[in-house]
Amino acid sequence: MNLDRINQIKSLSKDIKTKVQAYREYLHANPELSYEEHETMHFVSEKLTDLGIKHSAKIGGTGVVGIIRGEHHKEDMPCIGLRADLDALPIHEENEVPYRSKIDGVMHACGHDVHTSVLLGAAEVLQSMRNSLPYPVKLIFQPGEEKNPGGATLMIRDGVLKDPKIIRMFALHVFPEMEVGRVGFREGLYMASCDEIHATIYGKGGHGATPHKCIDPILIGAEIVTSLQKIVSRKCDPKVPCVLSFGHFEAQGATNIIPSSAHIKGTFRTMNEAWRAEALKLIEQSMTGIVVSAGGTLELEISKGYPYLENDPKTTQSMKSIAINLLGEENVEDLPIRLTAEDFSYYSQEVPVCFFRLGVGNSEQGIVHGVHHPKFNIDNSSLEIGVQMMVSAAFIDS
Repeated sequence: MNLDRINQIKSLSKDIKTKVQAYREYLHANPELSYEEHETMHFVSEKLTDLGIKHSAKIGGTGVVGIIRGEHHKEDMPCIGLRADLDALPIHEENEVPYRSKIDGVMHACGHDVHTSVLLGAAEVLQSMRNSLPYPVKLIFQPGEEKNPGGATLMIRDGVLKDPKIIRMFALHVFPEMEVGRVGFREGLYMASCDEIHATIYGKGGHGATPHKCIDPILIGAEIVTSLQKIVSRKCDPKVPCVLSFGHFEAQGATNIIPSSAHIKGTFRTMNEAWRAEALKLIEQSMTGIVVSAGGTLELEISKGYPYLENDPKTTQSMKSIAINLLGEENVEDLPIRLTAEDFSYYSQEVPVCFFRLGVGNSEQGIVHGVHHPKFNIDNSSLEIGVQMMVSAAFIDS
């Protein structure tokens, strides 16, 4: 991409920065939970209509898909996909800002308001540049990233990767640990698969002074939590990233009461699909064996979540080069592997993708809280950079 094109993208992105900030503040104040993004869908549709961009709503339930074509693009010409997610989280916001969430207990604490606003801004810039685009651009506003089965599965089911066919796909995600003005990339394996473990252990309750007359579900649960770590430490190839964590253990007993049941919940994450399948079988076998050998019974649900996310090396290298031209090499970081999960991974199983990070933090202004935190916020100047990056993704071959 030549210098004139870079300067044009910067100029057009700057021209709409106030509008994009207004989008973000409106969306932040009006968050909606996964698969309930009806008003957000209408807002996006209205803005695309104002821009004269052909689009369809109710894709994947509450998603919106638009297409930008230039005069030189044929109807069946393959396209570039740009994706943003729409949903918020069940968190009570603690920020004291004019655009604080109006919905008690619901907050855009993962930056999806940023992603959507940036893509709307990019849509306006790309629409004005449509006759210069090497390929048509498909705009994908996706619901339900935060909740299984993942809105990406619903969008794919409804044909978002087809008609016209997407040949490359891009998405960004806010990264409050990174200072504003910077972006980050990782080629290849980047984020983990994510499965949920929900278990209820049934024993036999009784008095704490007579444990020999009971079947203690707390003791059984404790053995499960510790013993299952052997699956990670002794069954998994050390070269394969893998983690098994239990974050919920509940038993309604008392100091002198052994309860009749206990509930545990955990997450299993890895970056190898063959090992993932094997490990989930081992988890089920081990849990069942531990409970049965102690005389209890087990009710187990393993909810299979998102696959691992793998960035296409060539696509990511190209996007990183553009970022260096836009922001300077000193503001482009190489990122480590993460064992967090993201349903953009479903697209990565189908087409070459680049999922990258947008720095939104500002330690001097106290913008330091991570995603999923009730005080999460961003430095608004990151919005302009996000627009520049998403617009530039459409020009990789130019």
